[in-house]
Amino acid sequence: MINLDNALGVHPEMLSYRLERTAVLSSNIANVDTPNYKSMDIQFDAVMGGLGNGSDWQISTSLKYRIPMQRSRDGNTVELETEQARFAQNVMDYHQSLAFLQSKLNGLKTAIKGQ
Repeated sequence: MINLDNALGVHPEMLSYRLERTAVLSSNIANVDTPNYKSMDIQFDAVMGGLGNGSDWQISTSLKYRIPMQRSRDGNTVELETEQARFAQNVMDYHQSLAFLQSKLNGLKTAIKGQ
């Protein structure tokens, strides 16, 4: 019997992490003009238990405030260009994670068909 959690590896959790990070980054961009808004990001803490021993994957993330490169007068710490670049990189990483997951699913489909 195939254990899908082990077969798919860390990829479903990575998709979840990327989706959460997309929400945080888009919130930062939406609040670029909000006085005293503090820019945040989800940090990938790279806690992946179970490597090589067959147990469940675990990814730990934490939400942290970002320190701006340049202070603003209204207390807002969002740097629009930086946020847009991080958002674009996160979207590319999401698509890459999705491609890895699709590859895993295609491999499982092939194995189930016995080809």
